[in-house]
Amino acid sequence: MNFEKGYLYHIYNQGNNKQKIFFNRGNYLFFQKKINEYILPYADIIAWCLMPNHFHLMVLIKAIESQGFTSSEALTNTSPGKSIKARTLNDSIGILLRTYTRAINKQKGISGSLFRKETKSECINCFKGDRPSYIQNNALINNHLTDKQYPQIWFNYIHQNPVKANLTVRETDWEFSSAMDYKGLRNGKLINKEISKEYIDY
Repeated sequence: MNFEKGYLYHIYNQGNNKQKIFFNRGNYLFFQKKINEYILPYADIIAWCLMPNHFHLMVLIKAIESQGFTSSEALTNTSPGKSIKARTLNDSIGILLRTYTRAINKQKGISGSLFRKETKSECINCFKGDRPSYIQNNALINNHLTDKQYPQIWFNYIHQNPVKANLTVRETDWEFSSAMDYKGLRNGKLINKEISKEYIDY
């Protein structure tokens, strides 16, 4: 995945063969902690939604790489005379998914891949000519949309996932997304509302 600082991206992945990736409430909460640990050092989160077999993150990139390794990070090399390589956002996403997969495999007594091999990302506001696939695939291209309206379309799309999947009647009924935070029903720590105001209305 290629990321550019200062741009919005939609990052998503799905269970391998569309299998479930979250099996109980604790799994959802654990994944949120992983997002906090591995994504927030690189990006401000505008919106997020965890679904039974996939996840969505809408982020504003603030750094492509970081020297800040966590205590649980196994990639640090502190041998004398050897430098520590900066960890990239791509590395961090990979670590997030691998550590989550290991925890689920241990919980369920299974092995193997939990997620699809490739995590996808799509730039929301840095497209060059082509509009993001969701907008093209859903015939949302028209002459009245401005570039500033695309973040709002993605924001709404992410929060509407549970309703479209018939998991809830209202967006705010789904605990595992940022919809509740934007409606003032919860004070979640993953999103950055101040930054979000620059891109979306809520």
